Amino acid sequence: MNSELKEQTSAKHKIAERKNFNIRMFKGELQKQEYLTYLEQQSSIFRELEKYPLPHPSLHRTKKIEEDILELTNLGCELNGELASTVKYTRYLSKLSPDERLPHIYLHYLAIMYGGQMMNKKVPSQGHFYNFDDFEDCILSIRRIQQNSWVEEVNRGYDFIIDIFDNLEKHCFNIKPGNNG
Repeated sequence: MNSELKEQTSAKHKIAERKNFNIRMFKGELQKQEYLTYLEQQSSIFRELEKYPLPHPSLHRTKKIEEDILELTNLGCELNGELASTVKYTRYLSKLSPDERLPHIYLHYLAIMYGGQMMNKKVPSQGHFYNFDDFEDCILSIRRIQQNSWVEEVNRGYDFIIDIFDNLEKHCFNIKPGNNG
């Protein structure tokens, strides 16, 4: 289904998934503080995406992310806020109409649904972010609206994600290990 979109965005997808921060997350190597910083970026992105109706009500992630953030802050991790790359992306998203946001919804929600199922057991929290009610219906709701014409915008979204992963790695590399590991 719409394999052209997947094929024409696969190069950027591979770059994003091969970023060191992402690899470390998939291997279960992130410390709690590092993961919290990642969740803060995700919270900003999903909060912006969820300002307009989504294709399915069970897609909403903001409250799920907040549950994971609360869990980590209760364990002593500290909030660091948005990275400059995340601010840049959310500002970009804020200027898009609901229809212009759809490629970014495709990108982020499918990534969390598919990749998140593998990551769920690897992150240093309960992983509420990755748990979806009506999983199959959520996927179908995005697949129904998916368009091959989104290639350029999905690739633009990947560029932002790649920048965020680069900034996460720089930022988290400077976090000193301590009680938040």
